Amino acid sequence: MSSQIEKITLRNAIAHNGKADVGSVVNKLLGSSPELKPKIREIMVEIRAAVEKINGMKPEDQIELAKSEYPDILVEEKKSNEHPLAELKNVRGRVVMRMAPSPSGPLHLGHTRMCILNDEYVKRYGGDLILRIEDTNPNNIYPPAYEMIQEDNRWLGVNFTKFIIQSERIPLYYEKAEELIMMGKAYMCTCKVEDFKKDLMNSQACPHRDIRPEEHLQLFRDVVSGKDRSKSPVLIIKTDLFHPNPAVRDWIAFRVIETPHPHTGKKYRFYPLMNFSVAVDDHELGLTHVIRGSDHINNTERQKYIFKYFDWPLPEYFHYGMIHIGDAILKTSLMRKGIESGKYVGWDDVQLATVRSLAKRGYRKETFRKYWVDSGLKDVNSDFSWDIFNSINRLLIDKSSDRYFFVPDPVEIKIEGSPEATSRIPLYPNEESRGYRTYKVEKNPVISVPSGDIMGLKDGDIIRLKDLYNIKKDGDHFIFAGMENTGERKKIIQWVGKDAQEFSILKPDGTTDRGLIESLLAGKRGIFQMERYAFVNVIGDHTGLYLHR
Repeated sequence: MSSQIEKITLRNAIAHNGKADVGSVVNKLLGSSPELKPKIREIMVEIRAAVEKINGMKPEDQIELAKSEYPDILVEEKKSNEHPLAELKNVRGRVVMRMAPSPSGPLHLGHTRMCILNDEYVKRYGGDLILRIEDTNPNNIYPPAYEMIQEDNRWLGVNFTKFIIQSERIPLYYEKAEELIMMGKAYMCTCKVEDFKKDLMNSQACPHRDIRPEEHLQLFRDVVSGKDRSKSPVLIIKTDLFHPNPAVRDWIAFRVIETPHPHTGKKYRFYPLMNFSVAVDDHELGLTHVIRGSDHINNTERQKYIFKYFDWPLPEYFHYGMIHIGDAILKTSLMRKGIESGKYVGWDDVQLATVRSLAKRGYRKETFRKYWVDSGLKDVNSDFSWDIFNSINRLLIDKSSDRYFFVPDPVEIKIEGSPEATSRIPLYPNEESRGYRTYKVEKNPVISVPSGDIMGLKDGDIIRLKDLYNIKKDGDHFIFAGMENTGERKKIIQWVGKDAQEFSILKPDGTTDRGLIESLLAGKRGIFQMERYAFVNVIGDHTGLYLHR
């Protein structure tokens, strides 16, 4: 009941700017447990004590307590049965949608939003979800990523029904480029880049813009075939030179890249840029709806010109707001450099926010889906909340995670005057069927405790060794102070005996917590809650990965 009162009080405080109300706590408690009404006078003492304690905490400390002990109160409850994702516009039967990552590395946390939202909509309406690898820049390809991206999507539970690789579709892009050239909607340019950009800013036409289409077509074919070996020619899509947004004025659709392609070798040298290949593919693959970040708004406007020139029907576009994900490395080029230099052990290094790293640490795939679906499809920018993400994951793993002690930065202390004792510690609170960890503790034992828990103790201070007994500080000594847990508010700390084993926990900030684990955890693998510390994925006899509080 004490835990229930504290949880209700904490929820009330967090919802009301850090201040809980006694009456509200009473009403909530009796609403959930009406059988307590006859005992309300006795319970009021504990309720007032809980309100005083919680209201005396700083708001940030209240959040930390919630994260540690009651994570579900940080997860927003949906108060209606409506689907958190808004309806797509202009749906006429089945939909066709796509995910379009670059193969520069495996998927990271930011990618999962795109994958899951597209998957959710295709599940809702029925249709096809296309996984399209956009690999028309040979300089930005990590060959294993072709398979890694598929693996990551499968792990997330994203059901893509078609798999497309753009570098296998180059002849199609050439065909459409030639058609646009002959329509007078595209032209070859050999200007210096700085001169071309200067002309656009001044709404001036490139000197090549109005040359006869036949001449442009011949140069295009010469560049494609390698007959023209110069590197300066580019293919430009004509738009509006007076468009109010300079970024939408005549834009580059093809450029020369001599780097051998990891997938197609030296077969091609004139590669389409994203806006051209995407527009062609979105039509040819029958896309009905495209959801993408607001950073693609200019790209959408550029691509619409291709649709207009070919008289193709436009997909329905929605640009969602950008999400800022703090405390995360999301740039694959930086990750690759770190891996190559030895800074990271691989794509699943605990310091990275790749899907495979987060999965290795112990995040469940359901966590990603619930977070992004609950966040909805919104056109405003926002910040990613690790607190909510972790709270969702904790709800999923808590019940299956047995409890153990980890003592970080341990210090040995000798206890004087203590009897032999048996510590019987539940593997999971209030569930006897899960079993216990049982330790026999000798008289006057030497044990290890976290150094941070005994620093600053004053003479006469009493602390309780969890599920064992009380000890009192007396100078440089610790003296046995009774077996009973009297309920008085005293510090409760974890401990380990002389048979404890060394253990290191790797953390996402690059640091390592070193200490001791209790002997009964030795040899076990999987996710455990280290009491008063965090959830940890134990991956070796002496190593674990920090998950979250």
